[in-house]
Amino acid sequence: MNIEITFINQSFDTNNSSVVIFSKNVATDFEELAVAWRVIKNCGRNWSHKFTYPMQTQVGAKDAWGNVSNLQNAINGQKWDIIRSSSGDILSLDSAPASSLSEIEIANMLPQGSIDAQIYKDGKLYAAKNGVAPQQKAVFQFKPTLWVGVVSQVDEGQIMDSAIVSSINTEISLLGINTANLIMTGGGTGTDAQPFEFHLVPTN
Repeated sequence: MNIEITFINQSFDTNNSSVVIFSKNVATDFEELAVAWRVIKNCGRNWSHKFTYPMQTQVGAKDAWGNVSNLQNAINGQKWDIIRSSSGDILSLDSAPASSLSEIEIANMLPQGSIDAQIYKDGKLYAAKNGVAPQQKAVFQFKPTLWVGVVSQVDEGQIMDSAIVSSINTEISLLGINTANLIMTGGGTGTDAQPFEFHLVPTN
């Protein structure tokens, strides 16, 4: 079942800040770059913005020649391959599973040229691993959580640098959630200014 979330701005922000919502790939040990999955802009005080977090995940890829695959519905435990066919590069489900039932793998099986392995949610780029070399693979695993924070000059689908990601420390759990309000508070000016805070309030 999809999760319906309504962002509500109850802050005293005076800078018309943007709010970014993203996930982190926990399948890797090193600090993975994160993708700005949703960016909410120009949402004034007491205004709201509704979005959907779908259970369905899709995989996609871009090759070294700038070609982009169509998106394929994927589930945890699957391994997908980028292979060279008589018609060109294609994205194909491998008959063998991923190494873990909680992961999705995208392998570069091309004879030459790196690929960008991509995960999508709701048709928007959710996670990516760029520059995957031939015979290498990207591994994706996600907790049922989202990260949310205030940013500037970030667009949806953009890979955020580590400085932005490390500055955001609000993680919200989606476990048991069907519908919820994501409420932003804080802000203000001068000595009255407060840090921005985000609270997920179930409404189901």
